[in-house]
Amino acid sequence: MAERIEDRNILEEPSQTIRRLEGRLGDRTLVPWVEQSPRRVRVYFNGVAVADSREALLAFEPKRLPVYWFPKADVSGEHVRPAGSAGSTPSRATRFDVVAGQRRAEKAAWTYPDPGPGLEALRDHIAFYWNEMDAWYEEDDEVFVHPRDPYHRVDVARSSRHIRVEIAGQVVAESSRPCLLFETGLPTRYYLPKNDVRMDLMQPSRTTSQCPYKGIAVYWTMRDGPRDILWGYPFPIPECPKIENLVSFFNEKVDISVDGELQPRPVTHWS
Repeated sequence: MAERIEDRNILEEPSQTIRRLEGRLGDRTLVPWVEQSPRRVRVYFNGVAVADSREALLAFEPKRLPVYWFPKADVSGEHVRPAGSAGSTPSRATRFDVVAGQRRAEKAAWTYPDPGPGLEALRDHIAFYWNEMDAWYEEDDEVFVHPRDPYHRVDVARSSRHIRVEIAGQVVAESSRPCLLFETGLPTRYYLPKNDVRMDLMQPSRTTSQCPYKGIAVYWTMRDGPRDILWGYPFPIPECPKIENLVSFFNEKVDISVDGELQPRPVTHWS
């Protein structure tokens, strides 16, 4: 089975984000921003739609993933069952088990009976831990990793800049026909045609990752070199077609020169 890694574009995994939010709701500086989502959102567990709403809320926290909150009326009471309170934590969250057929995800959903100042919109709503569920849909499109942030942009521009990539002093790619991918909060990624990359130095990896904005990525490892250093999206989602079958290196781990100027290595989670 292929190894799977998250295509992280924020600071934490979804579960870490939500648990951190739950534990610090008393701090008004971390009150999330809540807005109505115009999309129909569905959550599936063991083949059952345990939540289906056209009135879901999106809650935001600075530098954290957005989270969907569903009106209780749009959550299946048959499959989402109270599991008791969270105890004496500041969040005072009430937990729910999600049950369908012979499967049970314990404490995989939660609500705030008394949300507190600034969180009134979350009253009578239920949220789910993303990774505990089997599938999420926005309208009829399956969404992976986390909800799509409507304020997060991914733009791809064709370019004639000269891109040179070196690993430990060895040139592994050189191209004057890159596509530059600009994504909110991330370093510029340089996607190159495979013919401009020393693919003979690379071998396919078993690693894959998912991104809600780009699709499913596959990876390559350099022979006798860094693991999973190169990736590409063979079949990107329709909103991001320009990077189809192109490949990109981690800026954090290689030396990239643009028009002869060596770029600084950014410091991110991939460093």
